[in-house]
Amino acid sequence: MSKPKLFPASVVGSLPRPAFVLDLINDRPPLAPEPYAHAMGAAIRYAIALQEHAGIDVITDGEWGRKSYIGVIAELAHGFDVGALPDGRPFTLVSDRLAPKHPGFIAREVTFLKAITSRQIKSTLPSPALLGERMWSAEKSGKAYPRREDFVRACVPILRRELELVRDAGADIAQIDDPHLCLFVDPAVRAKYPDPDAAAAFAVDMINEVVGGVSGIKIAVHLCRRAGGRARGEACHCGGYGPIIPFLNQLKVQQLTMEFTAPQAGDMAVFRELREDYEIGLGCVDVTPGCIDSAETIAGRVRQALQFLAPERITLNPDCGFAPGSGAVVSLDEAYRKLCHEAEAAQMLRAEFG
Repeated sequence: MSKPKLFPASVVGSLPRPAFVLDLINDRPPLAPEPYAHAMGAAIRYAIALQEHAGIDVITDGEWGRKSYIGVIAELAHGFDVGALPDGRPFTLVSDRLAPKHPGFIAREVTFLKAITSRQIKSTLPSPALLGERMWSAEKSGKAYPRREDFVRACVPILRRELELVRDAGADIAQIDDPHLCLFVDPAVRAKYPDPDAAAAFAVDMINEVVGGVSGIKIAVHLCRRAGGRARGEACHCGGYGPIIPFLNQLKVQQLTMEFTAPQAGDMAVFRELREDYEIGLGCVDVTPGCIDSAETIAGRVRQALQFLAPERITLNPDCGFAPGSGAVVSLDEAYRKLCHEAEAAQMLRAEFG
C-alpha cells in the first residue's frame, strides 16, 4: 500500500461561478431537465479539469450545481420557502415541518465526480446550527418550530442521511461547513448571546449527532471566519481560536479546516491546544480578490504551522471557498492561479520534508 502523500493540496468548496453558470442555476433562460443536466455537466467537467491542471489533490465540483451552499437543504427536505432578494441572491426560510424530499441530491454530485476524475473527492454539507442561524425566523418559522433550536434538531436526521449517502457514493472527505461556530471567537459576537459558550456547545453537539458513528469516510469541519467577507465586502471577524478550543476538542471528526492567512486569525500556537489526532486543513492561501500569494508565501505559512504540527497532519487549502454566497463576483482565472501556487507550494514542501 502506497504511503499517503505529504501536504496534499485541497480546496474548501466553492469555485467562482462564471456568468454562464450563474445563468444556468438561476434559470436564465429556463431549461428542461435534460438540456440543463447536459450544460451543467459540461460546466462541472471544466471546473474539475481546472483543479486537476492546477495540481490540486482533493477536489470538489465547485458547488456549481447549487443555488446556495446552505440553501441546498431545501433540495433535501420539504418545509422551506425559497425566494430571491432584490439583488438576485437566493434566500431560504423554514416555514413548515421538515419532511424528506430528494435524499441523495448532494450524493449525486459525488457520483458524477467519481465518473470523471481519479482525484480524491470532497463533498460539503452545511452544519445544523448554521441552518438555524440563517433559515429560522420567529415570524415565518415559529408556527412550525417555536424555537430556533427545534428547527436545528429537525435538520439533524436529514443531514445525517445525506452524509451516509455521500459516503456510499464514494466521497473521500465530507466537510461540514460551520461559519456559525467560528463566530464565537469574536468578542462582539459573543456579547450578543446570553451564554455564548452554551450556544457554541449546542452547535458542536448538533454536528456530533450528524456525524457520530458514521464510518468509512473522513469527516472534516470547516471553521469559516467569514473570510468570504473579503469577496463580498463584509466585515471579517476578529479574535483567535482560543475561546472555542474546548468545544472543538469535543467534535467527533478527523479534520479541522482553519483559516490562517489574516492577522485576526491569531497565533498558530493554538494548535498545541487541539487534540493530537486531528488533521489540520491549513488555510494558507488568501482568498481576497486581487491578492495572489506566491508559492513561497504559501509555503512560508505552512512552515510556521510545522513548528506545532507534524507534516503528516497538514493539508493545504485556501482560507475559504472562492465564491462564498451566490452573489460574490470573483475571477475564476484568479482563483485558478491561486490554486496553481498552492500546488507549487505543496511540491516545494514535499521536497523539503519528504
